[in-house]
Amino acid sequence: MTLTTPALLFPAISLLLLAYTNRFLVLAQLIRKLAQEERNQHQETNTRQIMLLRRRISLTKRMQLAGVFSFLLCTLSMFALFLSLELMGMVLFGVSLVTLSVSLIYSLWEIQISTNALNVQLQDVEDQLRTGKSQGGKRGGDA
Repeated sequence: MTLTTPALLFPAISLLLLAYTNRFLVLAQLIRKLAQEERNQHQETNTRQIMLLRRRISLTKRMQLAGVFSFLLCTLSMFALFLSLELMGMVLFGVSLVTLSVSLIYSLWEIQISTNALNVQLQDVEDQLRTGKSQGGKRGGDA
């Protein structure tokens, strides 16, 4: 294995960490918005969304930690290869790939929860539309 093998992961891991950071920022914005809505009016949908957001934040933290750890191990692997410690470099690179895979699994899990959160929101909108149509229909009949 050469020094360039683990170096190939550097751009991928960097982009992955950037994507994770963007996800975290979006989650933070959603939490702030939901907290403001909750202060103004309590809704069951907000409670469910807050629970899902808490799980997503936890998973995002875990996937970021695994991604950073993978990046660190990849760096250490390159350093070991630089020092001609090929076996150690290969082991560190292998562990780096495993932690990168763990990070991606957490990402998939977070995406699943995100999809569920969107479905909760869509269900709420559909319920409001149904309620609005049924009230609008009654009002039209009363007039």
